[in-house]
Amino acid sequence: MNIILSDAGLHKRFLPLSYTRAIADFRVGILTIKEKWEKFLNSEVSVLTENYLQEKYNLKINSKNIIVNASVIPDEALIKEITELDKPALVKEDTVICFACGKNIDVDFNVIPAEYKKYTSEIKILKYLPSIFLMNDAEIKADFKLITKERKSQKLSNTNIVIGSTDEIFLEEGSFVEACTLNTTGGPVYIGKNSQLMEGTNIRGAFALCEDSIVKMGAKIYGATTIGPGSKVGGEINNSVFFANSNKAHDGFLGNSVIGEWCNLGADTNNSNLKNNYSNVKIWNYEKEEFSDTKLQFCGLFMGDHSKSGINTMFNTGTVVGFSANIFGAGFPRNVIPSFSWGGHAGIKEYKIDKALETIQKVIERRNLKLSDTDIKIINHIYKICSGNKMK
Repeated sequence: MNIILSDAGLHKRFLPLSYTRAIADFRVGILTIKEKWEKFLNSEVSVLTENYLQEKYNLKINSKNIIVNASVIPDEALIKEITELDKPALVKEDTVICFACGKNIDVDFNVIPAEYKKYTSEIKILKYLPSIFLMNDAEIKADFKLITKERKSQKLSNTNIVIGSTDEIFLEEGSFVEACTLNTTGGPVYIGKNSQLMEGTNIRGAFALCEDSIVKMGAKIYGATTIGPGSKVGGEINNSVFFANSNKAHDGFLGNSVIGEWCNLGADTNNSNLKNNYSNVKIWNYEKEEFSDTKLQFCGLFMGDHSKSGINTMFNTGTVVGFSANIFGAGFPRNVIPSFSWGGHAGIKEYKIDKALETIQKVIERRNLKLSDTDIKIINHIYKICSGNKMK
């Protein structure tokens, strides 16, 4: 069975985070969606995404294929149903889960086909950007079981204080955890390979610190929070997800938020996650090109890749920051900040592509990496489609 995770008809729904990645590469819980599928299937899956992103992804097309809605998160019941599928599609109410097709893989998950099989179990699906932090608690717990099954954790030092069960703590090889408080009564605590919880850190599960990441001294982190690979965080964090390689290394509050890759939040950057009048939070919807009601009281910051904030930046409730924006200055910047922006409350101007690329390269070089030709093409494409549009 050849599984292809597809973004067809879904790409705009998840901007700005989908500017630089397929939805299959979204991290929810400990793993990305693609990694979850591969764990359950015990085999590789391929990815179908926007044309300008496809070069980053392997796409294998056989004579028979299952094209899966990439925003759907797998579990055992769904895997069983898909492997036994005998209809052209599998549908749950108004959501197309997958299509069974031949070499023609041109599908649209916004269109329900005439013939399909009804899926009767519950499905786990990203419906919009806030789904990432809303589903993070359940997904950390599910991924923890999936990753740690029949494996033994590294020994936890007796310098730590544990509240709850030590069985809900898993330390990968090379991890460092000393003089910390770990509370597992609300969910597990997972510490990835070569990651560090520095002294004085207070953690309440569910919590995941992925490979090569650092939590700095005295940090206070509430569940359900995921710190993606190669990231560094400090201060106070609540129910937030860092995709990878991003930093919030100093004091300041971040809550109910999703931070992309290669972002940096300057010292004492804070975000609001609750309006003063306790009303529902609205966020910018790239698909509808308007503000949409999240139906949530608590909703914070969504930041696209390579965006940054200066020291003492204040983000208002439900702020959406595009790709490669540089935000600084006193006062609250607007709650939708376009890609390639430079400025803040006092005004925003365009962040020129040559300057943006120069900064991006410097940031990546600090990790001994280099921008590939494919990455440069993608960044130039994003600049082209965003140029002149004040809401992109």
